[in-house]
Amino acid sequence: MRVLAINDVSCVGKCSLTVTLPILSACGVTCDVLPTAVLSTHTGGFDGYTFRDLTDDIPAILRHWKTLGLKFDFICSGYLGNIQQIEMVKSIKREFLAENGTFIVDPVMGDSGKLYAGFTDAYVEKMRELCREADYILPNVTEACYLLGIPYTDYSQTALYALANVCPRPIVTGIHEGNDILVSYLDENKTLQTYSSENVEGFFCGAGDVFASAFVGALANGKNERKAIELAASFATAAIKRSAWEVPDKRYGLNFEAEIFPFLQKLND
Repeated sequence: MRVLAINDVSCVGKCSLTVTLPILSACGVTCDVLPTAVLSTHTGGFDGYTFRDLTDDIPAILRHWKTLGLKFDFICSGYLGNIQQIEMVKSIKREFLAENGTFIVDPVMGDSGKLYAGFTDAYVEKMRELCREADYILPNVTEACYLLGIPYTDYSQTALYALANVCPRPIVTGIHEGNDILVSYLDENKTLQTYSSENVEGFFCGAGDVFASAFVGALANGKNERKAIELAASFATAAIKRSAWEVPDKRYGLNFEAEIFPFLQKLND
């Protein structure tokens, strides 16, 4: 299996490609990458970080790939820094996704009810268009609300049915319910299903990237959607629990490496 991961490179603060590449490689999957930007650190709590937009570099990379005849079984996109990059990803799907391949969009736009800095309503509309072309989308609650055009405070589980009009297989992460945190999705019968994990207080950078990467890795290993969600959610939860007491400065990301072996054992059962 060959996966193309389209995302940024945050050199410090484990997230995006520095999470996706090791997890997919551990899953026994070839992971090729298309960086959308290079940052000295991610933007979640660090000041003075550097940011280099790689939009102008992408066309030449794609031209070279076309000469190699590359095709990917999975294409998964994450952080896209501007509308031009969203349009590029649409073209990449058309030109590089193998026949019967799977296109997965993590519509990285915001958290805690707010868009990330620099994103606009026009960006949200373009991201919605990209999600319409996906086989799966993996928004958090904030991103689901922006895709639907509803207030963050109005989100409920029934919103998943409306989200299925954007993409037939939406998977919403980070839903708080009592002492639990849920992943919700629609099964093959369009019945609402949830996977529940213990909620750990705090903000853990890169948790969504761990989930998304493990989900793709499980699908690439032949697991069905439900099993892939269970494996990815349990892996992310285990990494969060460990990091809650092992990682003093949560800006530096999850200690997911220490939980990879148990995850792989479950993956290969």
